[in-house]
Amino acid sequence: MPIFLKYLITAAIVVAVSEFAKRSDKLGALIASLPMVTTIAMIWMFVELKGQTQVDKIANHSWYTFWYVLPTLPMFLVIPVMMRKGIHFGWVLATYCAGTMVLFVLLHLIMRRFGDGLM
Repeated sequence: MPIFLKYLITAAIVVAVSEFAKRSDKLGALIASLPMVTTIAMIWMFVELKGQTQVDKIANHSWYTFWYVLPTLPMFLVIPVMMRKGIHFGWVLATYCAGTMVLFVLLHLIMRRFGDGLM
């Protein structure tokens, strides 16, 4: 599949989510919460890879995506609190990024104790 077509389809989905979110907070959030990037990536891997490589790549992608999402979730509770307190969006975004990194490192350390580090 031509990379241009992959860009076009992926960009169209991101724009669609943005447009839905402008019209309805709930619908935009629902659509954005769907694992679209992961689903699209797995579709591209399915189309472009063959055999055991395809199976391994898609399975690993799905497995690690699950674990990588966990550290981001608590920050989605922090963002609305900060925004409603009048904190500038730039600081909110910086806090989100820093908090996610800290939580990711903690999860990595926990997972490493069970034999599967995330990095």
